[in-house]
Amino acid sequence: MMLIRYLSVALVLLAGCAAYTPKPLVPSETLSRFESRTLDDPGLKEFIERNRPRDLPAWPPAQWDLRLLTLAAFYYHPDLDVARAEWGTAKAGVIAAGQRPNPRAGFNPAYNASSTSGISPWIFGFSLDVPLETAGKRGYRVARAEHLAQAARLNIAAAAWKVRSRLRSRMLELDAAVQAAALRERQRAIQVELVRALEKRLAAGEVSRPEVTLARISLDRTILLLRDAGKRIAEARVAVADAVGVPAAALEGHDVSFDFVNELPADLPPADVRRKALLGRPDILASLAEYEAAQSSLQLEIARQYPDIHLGPGYKWDQGDNKWSLGLSVTLPVLNRNEGPIAEAEARRAESAARFTALQARVIGESDRALAGYRESIGKLEAADALLASQRNRRQSVESMFRAGEADRLTLLGGRLEIETGALARLEALVGVQRTLGLLEDAAERPLVPAEEFPPIPTMPPRPGAGGSQ
Repeated sequence: MMLIRYLSVALVLLAGCAAYTPKPLVPSETLSRFESRTLDDPGLKEFIERNRPRDLPAWPPAQWDLRLLTLAAFYYHPDLDVARAEWGTAKAGVIAAGQRPNPRAGFNPAYNASSTSGISPWIFGFSLDVPLETAGKRGYRVARAEHLAQAARLNIAAAAWKVRSRLRSRMLELDAAVQAAALRERQRAIQVELVRALEKRLAAGEVSRPEVTLARISLDRTILLLRDAGKRIAEARVAVADAVGVPAAALEGHDVSFDFVNELPADLPPADVRRKALLGRPDILASLAEYEAAQSSLQLEIARQYPDIHLGPGYKWDQGDNKWSLGLSVTLPVLNRNEGPIAEAEARRAESAARFTALQARVIGESDRALAGYRESIGKLEAADALLASQRNRRQSVESMFRAGEADRLTLLGGRLEIETGALARLEALVGVQRTLGLLEDAAERPLVPAEEFPPIPTMPPRPGAGGSQ
């Protein structure tokens, strides 16, 4: 009867066990889901409405600016799915760390071949091993897991910044390619007129053939640069879609705003930039959490010097006699006192501290280099603005002279061509400023333009099934 009771208890406990549910990944299905992603998705609309401080006037928006596309990237991009999944793994580690060790039950039947007649020869023994953790080991184990979970959660913010930074960089390259193509096209049109005018003068014997040849070579170079600009635009559009986490076709038919390209911070004090970088970067905070986890690991290994206690109550039915026992056992710390694992934990803590210090130094170097580069780029942009303003003044003067008959058409076309060349130089300088500003924002891992707020980061998967095979 007692054996039946033990078996009944075991069956009840086994009935509460988790069951395996297969979730196969089918590449063709995941590809189909990716290709069906659009910027008109109702789930994306709901997500943006929840996280945008201002109401959307219409859906889909008339223009997708950097903030809206950043929210779309937070909704779709797989890098954030990976970071959120890693946080889920770390949270599961907290549950595992908090579990108490299960007791163990034993059944030891025996048979007495020389038992006295009339007495059952069977002996049934039942034992129980109840482990009791000592020295706060479970608390240290949970603390370590919680610190690692905190680091994993902060890594979501770090991944989100990388997604936003990559999107901003690729939008900048797309805008630069589009603007350069427009300037090159205007330059080409002027050069075509210039070549025609020179050819007429060549026919009249007013210019030499080498002058015409040089103009044609310059025109051919511009045509080649235009073709290259078209390639850059096509590649940049695909790169922007990739940064959002959607197929390139998802951007077709949507107007993208590049207003952020003309937004520059008024002032960037070095101490303020460095402070923001050192106190607010998610990877800095995650590194601190990892250091705290290393400290908890050391506390755990020190606590493991003290042996756990095992209670071993038992019962034996010995040929009709009921016998009870109470056992107590501990591991004797005779051959070692956990010196090896303690030394390893101390070394890991020192390594974690060194990694944190190295990260701080790298962040300081990144912010200082980016700030120096930004200031130099601002100086170059100011020089390009001044040069372009001077060229425009000269063009106005030439146009006035042309209308008065004091300048010929070649002089007029040369002035217009000079303006387009100056505009290209100014565009290159502006893109350089925005690139260095992007590096500076990467050093701080936050927007430095007041008008551009960093959207809230979803720590939970915003798409249905995003934590699985979506």
